[in-house]
Amino acid sequence: MSRVQSTSDRVHLWPVDDLDGLAFDPFLTRLLDEKPVARIRLRFGEGDAWLVTRHEDVRAVASHSGFSRAATVDRPVTSMTPHVVGLPGGIGRTDPPDHTRLRRLLSQSFTPRRVEAIRLRTERIADELLQRMAVPGPPADLAGSFTGPLSTQVISELMGVPRPDWARVHSWRQILLSSNHSRAEADAVKAELRQYFAELAERLDAAPGDDVFSGLVAARAAGELSQAELISLAVILQLNGMDAVRNNSSNMIYALLAHPEQRALVDDGSLNHAVEELFRYVPHRNGVGLPRIATEDIRIGDVTIGGGEAVYVSYLAANRDPGIFADPHRLDVERGDNPHIAFGHGTHFCAGAALARMEAQVMISAVLRHFPRLRLACRPEEMRWRRGTINRGPESLPVAW
Repeated sequence: MSRVQSTSDRVHLWPVDDLDGLAFDPFLTRLLDEKPVARIRLRFGEGDAWLVTRHEDVRAVASHSGFSRAATVDRPVTSMTPHVVGLPGGIGRTDPPDHTRLRRLLSQSFTPRRVEAIRLRTERIADELLQRMAVPGPPADLAGSFTGPLSTQVISELMGVPRPDWARVHSWRQILLSSNHSRAEADAVKAELRQYFAELAERLDAAPGDDVFSGLVAARAAGELSQAELISLAVILQLNGMDAVRNNSSNMIYALLAHPEQRALVDDGSLNHAVEELFRYVPHRNGVGLPRIATEDIRIGDVTIGGGEAVYVSYLAANRDPGIFADPHRLDVERGDNPHIAFGHGTHFCAGAALARMEAQVMISAVLRHFPRLRLACRPEEMRWRRGTINRGPESLPVAW
């Protein structure tokens, strides 16, 4: 449980403690109820920032052109990590018109049509992995045998990353998407990633494939994006495709196994609806994502955020807003209206949302089909959960059938 202290009535220290299972951060619950636009200070960086938690206010910040991501570059905003995960020039740290240009290029790579074409390949990978897992019999680690390998293979094939390199990229992921490694360690990994994808880009420039990165390399050759933008896009797509998908899908399956009455309601006809509720319900990350800087005085809720001030939004808290969702802390796969914003909102809505949705649908469907009697192979309190990471998830997911 997060320990929250106040240095004054205005600024709250938020250490972003590790949480077990799918426990929701009580700090977010408290601010959502008591102070939906509040000042916070995190473990690293300098100064304070605003934290916005209500659904309506989060959407307002995320869609307002007066809040800039580009203005955060080279500014040591208070943060939960000693390093900034996103590379300068990346889509997460740009504003229009540069962001619009990068978003258009990514949209061409992740169209719903292309994602659906990838679905058949993903289903084959899922079947192969689950068949292999079944051979020695239970128990098995579903995260190590299924959700992790599937997410790694899908994004790596999409990005044109050769199989012999997957383990190396995985090791970089563990350091960069961590709050427990130093800035020097993270900077060293960033340098290795930049070099790796620069070399891969040169190979694909000479011999392009039918993959997303080859398409981006061609866009660079056509002058549509810079080398720095190319590398930054590759890093964020590869690492998020491996880490966020692996952990969120593991969390979703765990949620269903921990709520058998909800799992019993999921069938082929209701699967996609259930997945949307799981996206809303699962607290897929620790803390908050990238901040924004107000470029002018902007009124949010009952607070005026001054020009030059930093602001964070919590999509997790917005998805538990009782003003929008009835009984928000309850998993309800039959929930009716569900305007969740698990993939963000506005300009920086996740470009890989269609891919992440598809992978979650395929993984859950395949698991329930292959192992209709799947159950946890340990008590929930015996589960081991990741520590010091940005994305939350189990270290392993022991199951039997």
